[in-house]
Amino acid sequence: MRLNKYIAQAGVASRRKADELVANGNVKINGQTVREMGVDVGEEDQVEVNGRPIKAAKKFVTIMLNKPKGFITSMADEKGRPMVTDLLSDIEERLFPVGRLDFNTSGLLLMTNDGDLAQRLMHPQHKVYKTYRARVSGHLSSEKVAKLAKGIDIGGFVTSPARVSVIKQGDRSAIVEIQIFEGRNRQVRKMFAAVGNKVMELERIAIGDLRMGHLKEGHYRKLTPKEVEYLKNS
Repeated sequence: MRLNKYIAQAGVASRRKADELVANGNVKINGQTVREMGVDVGEEDQVEVNGRPIKAAKKFVTIMLNKPKGFITSMADEKGRPMVTDLLSDIEERLFPVGRLDFNTSGLLLMTNDGDLAQRLMHPQHKVYKTYRARVSGHLSSEKVAKLAKGIDIGGFVTSPARVSVIKQGDRSAIVEIQIFEGRNRQVRKMFAAVGNKVMELERIAIGDLRMGHLKEGHYRKLTPKEVEYLKNS
């Protein structure tokens, strides 16, 4: 098994992050630091990440979490902030977040130890749309909606076309749903800021056709085999 896939299936990080760990010298095989990409790992090999022995999972688990605001989607935090892993009380497997939701964003977050599934959902080439509901300041004109839908420069990066619909326009703010398949850091917030509207509240409500439904904030559930199969084929 390729080393990055092995690390992902151990629930340490996605394959992309696993490559970063290897490049930074954080991974050892049989006591030797490895910095080469594409190294194969056998069952008899001993793999360590940051000095901790790991084993690739033989059982895949994927959960849906309704992430509250005030939690980070990292596996460790030097600032001591609450992490989404703190919310998992009865999951024996070591799971990692599929993508990220920033500290002040709530909503649907998938967590898994299936590196292949995570890679598929996160890579832009597969165009798996994520749906967000936002409350933004001010008036969101049809011209602004058109700019967001076409793709907009958020500081050295032009976003791909988005699907945007205004749900309710009030005197001082608007409720809007936006669908994107990319996952740049704070992308939705930056997109609205680029047209002059500040995001006041942000929640992810769906990934593809998988919706959060009535799952309470801070709660989670395991995905059904049918749901996992849908994500793999989406």
